[in-house]
Amino acid sequence: MTTPVLEARGLVKLFGRVVGLNAVDLALYQGEILAVIGDNGAGKSTLIKCLTGALIPDQGSILVDGAEVRFRRPQDARSAGIETVYQVLAVAPALDIASNLFLAREIRRKGFPGKVLRMLDMGEMRRQSAEHIKTLGISTLQNIGQTVETLSGGQRQAVAVARASAFGSRVVILDEPTAALGVRETAQVLKLIRDLRATGKAVLLISHDMPHVFELADRIHIQRLGGCAGVITPKSHTMEDAVAIMTGAKRLTPATSGGDAAGSPSL
Repeated sequence: MTTPVLEARGLVKLFGRVVGLNAVDLALYQGEILAVIGDNGAGKSTLIKCLTGALIPDQGSILVDGAEVRFRRPQDARSAGIETVYQVLAVAPALDIASNLFLAREIRRKGFPGKVLRMLDMGEMRRQSAEHIKTLGISTLQNIGQTVETLSGGQRQAVAVARASAFGSRVVILDEPTAALGVRETAQVLKLIRDLRATGKAVLLISHDMPHVFELADRIHIQRLGGCAGVITPKSHTMEDAVAIMTGAKRLTPATSGGDAAGSPSL
């Protein structure tokens, strides 16, 4: 049986008397797109924050490549090869594209200038940034030295995705990546997500856009009232089924589930 690249077992997160997560299981495999959907308050954001070190679960375990890990801060998750692109993009508008890709990971010059004067090697960062963007097939970013504040919403999203792809050796988590984007920019971001999967990375996609979810996802994890209501696939269920499960109008049984959160994906 294939080992998940990222797995959650029985995650529980309490906020006083409010249950944020109620024994949630999740499994993400290499080279797949797993979508996480659910109504407001279903626990999507809490789940993602626990998986990325922004929150520490009260119970349960998180595993990377089958080995249990304990993320105390987001940097721990990044060190394990898990990168997240949040809905509110964490980009620095005044910096250029290369500087944003290497934000908090800057390359310093060799020898005295780098060690003592702490001077940055902008040429090397721009060279590597150009390679990352070319590898992803991002054609909308032509000038690596261009400041991010001059880019469109879709281009800024592309910068964030490129940064996550460059440093996320195992998993890229995307939180509402097409929110507030136009039709053309949305199409560009959807292509980027497919390209991430094509490179063999595991993608965790959080989205309210059901057509995009059913267009992109290999499996769909449905959150409801802090728990996992089931895992389906676009082949096994319709968008109407997914909405009904989200709202509680329909319940999944093991026989009707299109994917197993604890087993290998049904692709």
